[in-house]
Amino acid sequence: MLQDYTPILVMFLMSLFVPLFVISLSAVLGPKRGSKRKLAPYESGMEPIGPAMRRFPVKFYVVAMLFILFDIEAIFFFPYALAFRDLGLYGLGVMGVFLVLLVVGFVYEWKKGALRWD
Repeated sequence: MLQDYTPILVMFLMSLFVPLFVISLSAVLGPKRGSKRKLAPYESGMEPIGPAMRRFPVKFYVVAMLFILFDIEAIFFFPYALAFRDLGLYGLGVMGVFLVLLVVGFVYEWKKGALRWD
């Protein structure tokens, strides 16, 4: 019975070995001399302005959460697209309800002003 879990164990061990090997190899073969310029923070080719730990406006987080929310919901369309012929009218109805809920959530966020960038 434990032989059924051997591929999972092998995959787990490989997922531990490969990153550790790559990190060790880069530490051994990589350059070791740092300069003031190399150790300076990099901000799109510009000198950093202000402290690194400043507060961001909430709108950045709201947009990020909305993007993740709608991106994850859009992922649910792919399994439906693969099996829509087998699901028939029932699948079409369920996906229609899902799409209506998605549009209602989008309209709600739009009316609340979460998508307005002022």
